Amino acid sequence: MIKSGPIAVFDSGYGGLTVLKEISQLLPQYDYLYLGDNARAPYGTRSYETVYQYTLECVEWFFKQGCSLVILACNTASAKALRTIQQKDLYKLGVDKRVLGVIRPTTEIIGQFTQTGQVGVLGTTGTILSNSYPIEINKFFPDIKVYQESCPIWVPLIENNEYLSPGADYFVQKHVQQLLEKSGDIDCILLACTHYPVLMDKIKQFIPSSINIISQGAIVAKSLQDYLSRHPIIEEQCSKQGNIQFFTTDSTEDFDGHAPVFFGKAVKSSHLSL
Repeated sequence: MIKSGPIAVFDSGYGGLTVLKEISQLLPQYDYLYLGDNARAPYGTRSYETVYQYTLECVEWFFKQGCSLVILACNTASAKALRTIQQKDLYKLGVDKRVLGVIRPTTEIIGQFTQTGQVGVLGTTGTILSNSYPIEINKFFPDIKVYQESCPIWVPLIENNEYLSPGADYFVQKHVQQLLEKSGDIDCILLACTHYPVLMDKIKQFIPSSINIISQGAIVAKSLQDYLSRHPIIEEQCSKQGNIQFFTTDSTEDFDGHAPVFFGKAVKSSHLSL
């Protein structure tokens, strides 16, 4: 008899909840286990080695909970840790285990959203410096030009409940303008951080309506649905009771207070010490 467990969704903090929201709406029959490593967030400015080590610890914890499939719903972790975990660690952790990220699902379809072939990417410092998006987009669409802008203040603004403030207006406008100044032909902007959908209304204020703004949640959800249909052995290992559990490495009170902004409804989390 095949042992089954929840689908794991990981983020350095709250942002992955925007992805879990979309996944659980599209695939409500599955069980999900969410972990936010809030005690060690943000990951965006940390080194490759640190992000890799933190991410690996969380992936190992998921596997110990009976999860066979882990979604890194964090662009920084996907950029800095995913490939190393897939190539170096998975064979030791279990041949029946899988770890997926959020970068490839987006990059393999981004060509659908641009007519000019010029795409902007807004992300954390770590994601932008990794050059993961230009590299991956080039694999699927070698003719697309990618322009990037790091937004180091955006995640702290969101996680400190300042995303509706005039200060947020200043920093959103600043980075959007700096991105658009890099090319007048950008017609598609990717929000390459799962926190950024919280700022969607503000971002739209400073971007022409003709420009497509892409949020990753729905794309990742659809990609996961397709993945499960193509990998029946993995799909059979995903339990189906429609339950969602939430864990945080920091204060549960803080997590439960912030989570509805990202997840759309109240949550009740448990504390985890790694």
